[in-house]
Amino acid sequence: MPIVYTAHATSTGGRDGHGKTDDGKLDLNLSLPKEMGGDGKGVNPEQLFAVGYSACYLGAVKFVAGKEKVTIAPDSSVTAHVGVGPREDGGGFGLEVTLDVKLPGVSKAQAEDITTKAHVVCPYSHATKGNIKVTTRIV
Repeated sequence: MPIVYTAHATSTGGRDGHGKTDDGKLDLNLSLPKEMGGDGKGVNPEQLFAVGYSACYLGAVKFVAGKEKVTIAPDSSVTAHVGVGPREDGGGFGLEVTLDVKLPGVSKAQAEDITTKAHVVCPYSHATKGNIKVTTRIV
């Protein structure tokens, strides 16, 4: 696979620390959410994953729609709900994702077709396939 872009980020302190990208565009404090015993004042990895996945997946939706000559409205959106909790095997923690896809002006059947194809295009969907439960809902 020829790499066309590589992101570089460094975190210190784990979930209660600091993270930043090498170009300084992202520079933030990290903290555990209150639900996991933290103060919730900083950003957590699940929020970062949710932003990344939702943006990437919407890009894949737009890519598929473009190939199929379907217009995607500017107010289209994907909301990623990323849950974290203990795995059933007791060996650590796992993730679960629900993607709420809003495509105004696109029929539900066409939206379902596009979103199914977008999972093939999206690198986040490809990376998570078979690893975590991902549910897609047309809203």
